[in-house]
Amino acid sequence: MVKETHLTNKYKAVVIGGSAGSFQPMVQILSSIPREFPLPIFLCLHRLKHVRHGFVEALSIKSQKEIVEPMDKENIKKGIVYLAPANYHMAVELGNSVSLNTEELINNSRPAIDITFESAAYVYRDKLIGILLSGANKDGAAGMQKIKLRKGLTIIQDIEESMINAMPLAAKNIVDIDYELKVDEIIDFLLKLNKIYQQ
Repeated sequence: MVKETHLTNKYKAVVIGGSAGSFQPMVQILSSIPREFPLPIFLCLHRLKHVRHGFVEALSIKSQKEIVEPMDKENIKKGIVYLAPANYHMAVELGNSVSLNTEELINNSRPAIDITFESAAYVYRDKLIGILLSGANKDGAAGMQKIKLRKGLTIIQDIEESMINAMPLAAKNIVDIDYELKVDEIIDFLLKLNKIYQQ
């Protein structure tokens, strides 16, 4: 159960990371978040670097939210889902924009969840919600550590529920995670937040 204090904080952004086994949970989350949900969502999922088309479309089939692969230096708008493009790291920048780069792989990944999480933590501090889903390596753990350090809210997918639990487990091993939730509970939390924002 999410504490009342974590529901009344005026968050400014959500960042979600995942790898193997995270696609279906991500579709569940996106299909449940209403169109009017006001926060930008930064989504970093490990994906095949040579397959540039079809991923946004696959996520968008059931999503009520607009999902975009941003251009470098694109301005951040409320309520949009920003998906890290194939073979690009995606960072959140001060000044309300997104930057892309093709620097070296981190945890054998580009896009790397750590880069998206750490940059978002720097920008949004205690107004950030970080969510880490199923995955097969430790990418995202260091990013969750940064979110926690800057007083953001840290959530991992339930270890038992995760199809491949290496990623949420790696975060749990180095971070005092705020919540370990099943996907349905993550959705319930976001819906409760939305209800508060609409009041």
